[in-house]
Amino acid sequence: MLRTIVLCALIAFVKAQTTSVDKCVINEGDLPINQHVEGCSTPPCLLPQLQDVVINVVFRAPRTSRSMRTLATASVNFGITIEIEYDLGANAVTCNFLTNTYCPVLKDEVIQYTLKMYIEPLFMVGTAATVEFRVVDETNEPLWCLRIPIRIVPAVTNPVNEIEQNTTRLTP
Repeated sequence: MLRTIVLCALIAFVKAQTTSVDKCVINEGDLPINQHVEGCSTPPCLLPQLQDVVINVVFRAPRTSRSMRTLATASVNFGITIEIEYDLGANAVTCNFLTNTYCPVLKDEVIQYTLKMYIEPLFMVGTAATVEFRVVDETNEPLWCLRIPIRIVPAVTNPVNEIEQNTTRLTP
């Protein structure tokens, strides 16, 4: 009973913070229960270069899985659409970023996951793309997939850090 109450409260909380996304078209997978791109409620999401985009996801495990991997595919239109697989590096190990459980996950378990992706300098400011993020299990079967339009914007600077750096440079 307590588990049901906690689950309902969790779903109500995360529904208040939702980013509109679409079902994937390149990759397979159902949409998660909820997703929130920090700083974005309505796409295209403006992602600052040289920073992490953070996506909080809540999903229900469709089956028991021992391990999970997060993959990203960007579709960029340069007159023709090019699909680019993006290596998430250490952030691809999904089990390391679960916030309410750990692997293995059980069938029908409701899972909170925080995905981070660094916006590399090779993503030029002004680039518009559609990115599909998906999580697959150890058999490469999809657990979920979401599609979101993005646009790369200039890096956000922290004025406090800049003042500290400039003050340090001026100090003899």
